[in-house]
Amino acid sequence: WLQWLYILLCGMVPGIFTLMKLCKFCDVEPSSCNGTGICQANCSITAICPNSDEVCVAIWRKNEGNYTVETMCYPPSKPVYGMRLEDYNSTTCEMKEQKSESGPVYICSCTGEECNENLAFPHRPGAIENQVVSVILVSLLPLLVLAVLVVASFYWYRIQQRRKLSEWETKKPLKRKGPKGPLDCSDACAIMMDDDRSDSSSTHANSLNHNTEPLPLELDLQVGKGRFAEVYKAKLRQSSSEQFETVAVKIFPYEEYASWKNEKDIFSDIDLKHENVLHFLTAEDRKSEKQYWLITAYHPRGNLQEYLTCHLISWEDLQRLGGSLAQGVAHLHSDHTPCGRPKVPIVHRDLKSSNILVKSDFTCCLCDFGLGLRLDNSLSVDDLANSGQVGTARYMAPEVLESRINLENIESFKQTDVYSMALVLWEMTSRCNAIGEVKDYEPPFGSKVREHPCVESMKDNVLRDRGRPEIPSGWMKHPGVALVCATISECWDHDPEARLTAQCVVERFREMDDELDKLSTRSSSEEKIPEDCSVSVSDDK
Repeated sequence: WLQWLYILLCGMVPGIFTLMKLCKFCDVEPSSCNGTGICQANCSITAICPNSDEVCVAIWRKNEGNYTVETMCYPPSKPVYGMRLEDYNSTTCEMKEQKSESGPVYICSCTGEECNENLAFPHRPGAIENQVVSVILVSLLPLLVLAVLVVASFYWYRIQQRRKLSEWETKKPLKRKGPKGPLDCSDACAIMMDDDRSDSSSTHANSLNHNTEPLPLELDLQVGKGRFAEVYKAKLRQSSSEQFETVAVKIFPYEEYASWKNEKDIFSDIDLKHENVLHFLTAEDRKSEKQYWLITAYHPRGNLQEYLTCHLISWEDLQRLGGSLAQGVAHLHSDHTPCGRPKVPIVHRDLKSSNILVKSDFTCCLCDFGLGLRLDNSLSVDDLANSGQVGTARYMAPEVLESRINLENIESFKQTDVYSMALVLWEMTSRCNAIGEVKDYEPPFGSKVREHPCVESMKDNVLRDRGRPEIPSGWMKHPGVALVCATISECWDHDPEARLTAQCVVERFREMDDELDKLSTRSSSEEKIPEDCSVSVSDDK
C-alpha cells in the first residue's frame, strides 16, 4: 500500500515528488526461458528504484544447459557485471547478446513500468532454419525411401544382367556341322556363344554376312569412339522369339573402308580365334546407311584404360590381367596355333590400354585391329616399307618414332608390340594396391607430354632423353611386383633385339607363383636372399 500511496501523491502534487520507476527486482533465479522468442522473467517482487536515473535491467544466462534470470534497478551510466547498458530508453526489454567466458549471456534495459518482466530475445536464424530443415526432411522421407527402392531395384537388375552375360560367355554349345547356308539369328547367337578357346571355328564365323537382309540388330548406346569408327552396344534379336543377345557393333563411315577391310580381313583369319582376342561374329556392308559394320562380342567392363581410371586392382588381378594380355599378344605373334597348326603371325601396331578390353573373368582380350599387319611370307621389303609409321605416338617404340625398323626381319615388328605392351603393363602396375601408395591413373609418361602428344614430342622424351615411365623404389618392396617391373624394364629396352618376346613374358607370369613360393619359403626360414637372385627369373629370356 505504500507503493500505491507513493504513486498517488506524486500524481496529486507534481513538482514536489519525482516519480520513481517500478522494476522487477529478483536475485538470480532458475528460468524456463531458452533464449528464443518472448518469455517472462517470472519475478514476483516489484521494487521502486531508489534513484530517478535508474532503469529496469534483466540478465539471462545459460550455464551447462541451465537457464537463469536476474532482474534489478540499475543506473545506465555504470557497467553491470562489466557490461554496458544500451537502448535503455526503450519501453520494452530487448535482449542483447554479450560476450562471456562462462557461457551465453543476454542483457536488456528499459524505462517502462516493470518492463523487465517480458524479455524479448532477438531472432536467431539457425533455430528457425533447423526447424525448417526438419520439416523438409520429414516431408522428403517418403521420396527418399522410394529413391532407395528404385536404386536397389536397378542394382539388382544389373546384377542379374551381368550374371546372364557371364553364363553366356562361359556356355559351350555343341559344334554345328553342315554346309554353308544363309546366316540367320540362331546361327549368329551360336557363333557368339562358341567357346573362345576352341581351335575350330563355326561355319559362318569370321566372315562377311552375304545375306541380302542385314542381321536384326538394334543399336542401344555408344560405348566408344576412335579415330576411324564408333562402337555401340546393340541387341541381336533371334528370329523365332523376342529374346536377344547383347553384342558390340563397330561402325565405320564409308570413307574409312580401308580400315574396316583391314580389320575384317584380320578377323576373318580362322586361326586368330583365341580367348584373349576379341571374339568376332561377322561383318556387314550397310549400303543403305553408307556404313561398314563389324559385329563382335560385348564386354560390359569396357576397355582397360577406363577400368584402371575408376578401379584399383589387387596383386591377383595384376597377374591375371598382365598374364592374359601377354597370352593374347603371344598368340598374335605366333606362327602356329595352340594345337600346332601353322598360322600367319600378326602384329597389332596400336597396342594401348584403350584397345584392350576387360572380360568378366578379369582377363584381357585384344581389339581394334584397324592398323594390324599380317606378316605373310609373301610380303616384300617394299610392302613392309609402305606400311608406314602407324600407331599412337605415346605408345610408339623408339625405332618406330625414328622410322628405323629393320625391314629385313619381321621379328622387328613384333618387338614394337612388346614395347607397347610394357607400357600397358606399367599402367596396370601403377594401379595395383600391392605397390603401397597408389596415385590417380595416369597414362605412360603422364604430365611430361600433352594429352595427345605428337611424334616429335615423344622423340624428345624417348629418343633424346631415353625416358621411360617412372618405376618408384616403393614398388619393389612387393616381390611379385618387383618381378613384373623387371619384366617391364626388359620389354621396353631401347635396343629392340634385347627385348623379351611376348611368349617369354607369358612364361614369366606362369613362373611368378613358383618364384614367389620360393621367396616366401626362404623368408620364413630367415635365409638372406642374395641381390643377384632376387630377380633371377628376369634373367631367363
